[in-house]
Amino acid sequence: MRKVILTLTTVLVLGTVNFMIAGKERTLRSGQPVLLKLAPVDPRSLMQGDYMILRYELERDARFESLGPEGVIVLGLDANQVGSFARSGDREPLGENECFLQFKHRRGIRIGANAFFFEEGSAGRYDRAEYGELRVDANGKSVLVGLRDEDFKPL
Repeated sequence: MRKVILTLTTVLVLGTVNFMIAGKERTLRSGQPVLLKLAPVDPRSLMQGDYMILRYELERDARFESLGPEGVIVLGLDANQVGSFARSGDREPLGENECFLQFKHRRGIRIGANAFFFEEGSAGRYDRAEYGELRVDANGKSVLVGLRDEDFKPL
């Protein structure tokens, strides 16, 4: 009986993890590309190698203060796919060049990934990062796919 419970628990955990991974893969494949302006800090982690803590300028927008602990906002996208706060995400139909973006309000606003890991010794390559490149699905879930410079070129 103990082996059956252990096996079922293992299958359930692995199934849940695989389901979450499949969702991220779907967002990577079919999500809308969105660039968010960065306000980066560049620390070093002895346990994890080199990484950049990402802070998005959008997180500083005072309009988040009037929103709940989590939800969605609507981003307006310019010609370069750079997103800016358009309105709270009240699930009204999106206009042209708009998308939803999920947020959480816990010890500050959190949108998207908050760290970008890279190979040790390649920190100089990412010093020019100006934008975080995200893929955002129709519900506003996002996945960080890379960083871009001021000319919108991938780093």
